[in-house]
Amino acid sequence: MAKDTKERILALALEKFSQNGYAGTNVRELTASLGLVKSSMYRHFESKEEIWNSLLDEMIAYYDERFGSPEHLPPVPDSLDALLAMTMHMVDITIHDEKIIKVRKLLTIEQFRDDRARDLATKHFLTGLKEMFTRIFAGMMDKGLLIRDDPAMLAFAYTAPISALIHLCDREPEKTDDAIAQIEAFSRHFIKVYGVKGNE
Repeated sequence: MAKDTKERILALALEKFSQNGYAGTNVRELTASLGLVKSSMYRHFESKEEIWNSLLDEMIAYYDERFGSPEHLPPVPDSLDALLAMTMHMVDITIHDEKIIKVRKLLTIEQFRDDRARDLATKHFLTGLKEMFTRIFAGMMDKGLLIRDDPAMLAFAYTAPISALIHLCDREPEKTDDAIAQIEAFSRHFIKVYGVKGNE
């Protein structure tokens, strides 16, 4: 029961923080929305700051499990088609998973207030993707699937436009289908330019 209440608090906190930001989220309103009194919330979390940090911890684990990270790399693709499939799977999760969407909005709002949110935003929007694909591309070069080049530069060239299009989906959800089509077209173009022929 206590675990269920804790999870309910974190789920609603994610909802509220992603809509209103940290400062705009009131603990009393948060607990009232769950049918709890403020004192009962403090049996699970000592402060709003502890809710915030617990939520970030939970979301880091959730994201790593579903998407991957430099610390939890997905398997290096065995073909160029597998790279395209892996990319589109990652894009699908990033664009359609409600928790990940809310976390991205939360980090976008809070990166200017909170150092931890800033560091996570940098990691998830830029450096983490680049590091992950640097290792993936290096592995694909070792397998003879991609032409030899600087894997870090290729990773940056690959992930930056995809990340920009994902943020477009957050700002203008009506453009999601077009953004996904652009990402797939870009990935196919990248594979055509850097892929070693005969490894589809």
